[in-house]
Amino acid sequence: QVQLVASGGGLVQAGGSLRLSCEASGSVFTPNTMGWYRQAPGKQRDVVATLHTAGTINYADSVKGRFTISRDNAKSPVYLQMNSLKPEDTAVYYCNFQRGLNIYWSQGTQVTVSS
Repeated sequence: QVQLVASGGGLVQAGGSLRLSCEASGSVFTPNTMGWYRQAPGKQRDVVATLHTAGTINYADSVKGRFTISRDNAKSPVYLQMNSLKPEDTAVYYCNFQRGLNIYWSQGTQVTVSS
C-alpha cells in the first residue's frame, strides 16, 4: 500500500504565495499521473493540476499562469507552487497518484487566502 501526505497549507493574504508538497511512502509505486485537487466548502472536488510521467502537464483554467506543478525526480515530492493567490483559491487541497486502477489520495491541507 501507498500513503500520501500533503503539507504546506496555511493562511496567506491575497497576492501571496505558498508551496504545497506531496510525499509518498510505503510500497514502491510508479504512478503514471500525479495531481493536485481542491475542494471548497459546498463545492465538488476539482482538479487543479496534473503531471504525467510522459511529461505532459495540465492546469485548470482558473490557475493557469499562477500555479506550477513539478517534481525534481522520480523519488522527490510533488510540489504545487501557488503564486498570486486569490481568495477564490481558498480550499482544502489534496494530492493524488494514479497508475491503472490504483489511485491514492492524501489527506487534505487547508489553504486560506484572505482579502
